[in-house]
This record gives sequence, structure tokens and C-alpha cells, in this order.
Amino acid sequence: MDIPATRGIPTSAVEKTAIRKIAIRIVPFVALMFFINFLDRTAISFAAPNGMEADLGLTAAQFGFASGVFFIGYLVLEVPSNLALHKFGARVWLARIMITWGIVSLLFTWVQNYPQLVGLRFLLGVAEAGFFPGAILFLSTWVPARHRGKMLALFYLAQPLTSVIGSPLAGWLMTHEGLLGGLAGWRFMFLCVSIPAIVVGVLCLFVLKDKPSQAKWLDADEKQWLETALAKENASKTAGHGAKGGLKTAFGSGRVWMLAGVYFGFIYGLYALSFFLPTIIDGFQEQFGTTFDLFEKGLITAIPYVPAAVVLYFWSRDAFRRGVRVWHIALPALVGGLSIPVALYMNSPAATVAVIAVTACAIFAALPNFWTVPTQFLSGAAAAAGVALINTLGNLGGFAAPYITGAVSEATGGYQVPMFIVGFFMLLSSLLMVLLARHTRRSDGSLAAPTPVAADTEEVRA
Repeated sequence: MDIPATRGIPTSAVEKTAIRKIAIRIVPFVALMFFINFLDRTAISFAAPNGMEADLGLTAAQFGFASGVFFIGYLVLEVPSNLALHKFGARVWLARIMITWGIVSLLFTWVQNYPQLVGLRFLLGVAEAGFFPGAILFLSTWVPARHRGKMLALFYLAQPLTSVIGSPLAGWLMTHEGLLGGLAGWRFMFLCVSIPAIVVGVLCLFVLKDKPSQAKWLDADEKQWLETALAKENASKTAGHGAKGGLKTAFGSGRVWMLAGVYFGFIYGLYALSFFLPTIIDGFQEQFGTTFDLFEKGLITAIPYVPAAVVLYFWSRDAFRRGVRVWHIALPALVGGLSIPVALYMNSPAATVAVIAVTACAIFAALPNFWTVPTQFLSGAAAAAGVALINTLGNLGGFAAPYITGAVSEATGGYQVPMFIVGFFMLLSSLLMVLLARHTRRSDGSLAAPTPVAADTEEVRA
């Protein structure tokens, strides 16, 4: 697959200062939004084994379905939401998304039964629809392709750090049983993790700008360089003109559909771990005779994501230096697919968590590099629709993973078989990525036209 590389390209002083300012002023705030986003959508995984399942009378299959139904809301509104972002601007639309999902998330504090839980999870998906692809699209309108992988890596660090920080935080919050109006610990946790979404959503209106020309913290030369570099890239891409053209271009691209298949496998693995790792750790007492309190369980849940954050950074740094190659995406999928089924055959909690850490490293090593690919050949409304379509179809894995994992574990009495299913889908992602690269090299452009490269970049082959 042809992907822009950065080696041998001179970097001007204006370029360096512009990118550094974006890395300081834009990326951390968007990463904070992503941190809150991932914490809110996975808070149910901390609540379930620590009082929610018992209080609401949930089975493993019901918990899996309630966790996964969130993504049905994504399927309904993801593409329309991203097209709305393209039309109204990221600042307003991302703020709208955050405020509405914060309000819905807050309502989990008072959920009383399984039907209410399912309804709120669905509404949370509807409210959040468009956030992640919108954030990816927003960063692509600020950062030229040659720097995009590095910025996406910094952005994506928020996801493993959500578990590193959020897991112990959730555990600590749940120890405050009855602190506020007699709320159960898991209800108090939902209350506390929801409020930041509303606050940061309001701040979004004041912090973000839709394009470089609106940023007062960039000087005239920096604005000119960014606008020129981004205009060169957009002129060379397959651009949809307006929403209709964008949808047609995105839905008609074979490469977009194959990338959606690759993403499905990664998301299947990510959310199987995210939603059931706390439950697996809770089962260590029965499996190994070990007992942990709520805060200790939170700390253990965080362990796999510490090396994952480190590997994400250095793997993405290598991809930035070399230019993203197919193996930057396919190899982690292969390693993750082979490692995850092994985890539950370990003979101690430490060994189990260590193998799970390998899988987490694999998933997070691949994801930032994966998202550099779609915006290299789509722009404008086509990019909005294409990124949203990939994220929407990929997030079917977000529905399938918890539901299938819960149902199969209930049917088989354990998590061994569900983890083999996770491994299968991750191996499938690796295979699809390799096939996509080979087809790109051999095809006449029907699946994927040669990747357009801006005037100041060079091409490499995978």
C-alpha cells in the first residue's frame, strides 16, 4: 500500500512551530474529550461486577447485550452526525455531542431495571454518535498528512490512559457507598464520571476553532503554511462535493469497506477486553482463591494498559519515522489474535494479566496507524462520510463483542471460548489488511486508487 513517508523531507522553521503549537493547543484538549468519552462508555464494565448486576438482577448475556446496544445508536446516527459536523463545524457539533452524552450518562445514576439500562445505553450511543470520527476528521483539517500519524498517536494515548487512570478512579469512587443521598457505590461512580463531559462540552465552544485561519495563537506565516499544505493535499484527493457526493464516494469505495472489516476486528478485541476484563478479574477469587478489594481490582484492570500506552507511543513513532507500512497494522493484529485465547489458560492472576497486556499492546499499537489511511484518499464530505462509515461498521464489533462474549460465556460456563472468538476476528483483521495492500499494488484502481501524495511528501510501498 502506498503511504506517505517523512524521511528525507526538509522541515521549515514555520512548519515546526505550527505543528508544535497544534500539539500543545489542540491535541491535548481533543485527547481529554476522548478520555472522557471512553470512560463514560465503559463505566458500565466497572459497575457490573461491583453491585450493578446484583442490584438490577442481570445475567451475563443481559449485561453483554446492554453493553453492546450502545453501538446500535452509533449505527443509526454515525454517518449523519459526521456530515452535520462537516456542515456546521467541529467546534459546535463536538460540543453538542459531549453535552448530550454527558446528560444521558448522568441518568445511569438512577437506573432501576434491565429495560431502563438497555434504553439508556442505546440513547448514549445516539448521543455519542459522530464523536470519534468527528475528532479524527477535525484533526485531519488541522494537521497535514506527514504529521498526522504523530498527532493521532498523541490523541490515541487517551484511550489506554483512560483505563490506567479511570479504572483505579472508578474503583475508588465505588468505595464511597452512601456518600451522597444513600447512593450505591456504582451509582455514585456514574454520577461523578458524567459531569466532566458536560463541563468540557461547554469549554469546547471556547477552546476549539474550526480551521487554522481562525486561531489567534498562530501567526500569519504559520496559518499560510498550514492552509497551503492542507489545500495541496485536498486538491489531490478523491473529494465528494457536498453530502450527496461524499456519501456516493465513500459508499462506492471498496477500500473503505475493507478498512471497515479491518477495524471491526480491532474493535471486537478492544471492547471484549474493555467490558469483560473487570469481570474476569472479579473471577480470580473463584479461579485462583485470591481476594481483592474494589480499589485493588481497579488497579489490576489498569495494568495491561500501562505497557499498551508505551507501545502505542513508540510503535507510532516508528511508523512516523518510516512512513506507515502495512505491517504496522497487520502485525499487531496477528500478535493480538494469537495471544488473547492463551490468557485464560494461565495458572495465576499475574500470568493472566501479563498475556492480556500483550493483547492490549497489540490493539493500541495498530489503531492510530490505521486511522492515518482513510484521510489519505478522501477529503471534504467524502472524508466525513468515509471515516464515519468505517467507524460505524467497525463498531458493529462494539455491539457483537460484549453480546457474544456474554452469551457464549453463559452457555459454556467460562470465558475461554469467547476469547478464541476474539482471536479469530483479530486474525481476520490482519489477513484483510495484507490482502488490501496486495490488491492496492495490483489493481487498476477499482478497489483503491494509488494513494495521493502531497507535493512535499514521498511515496513508499509496503
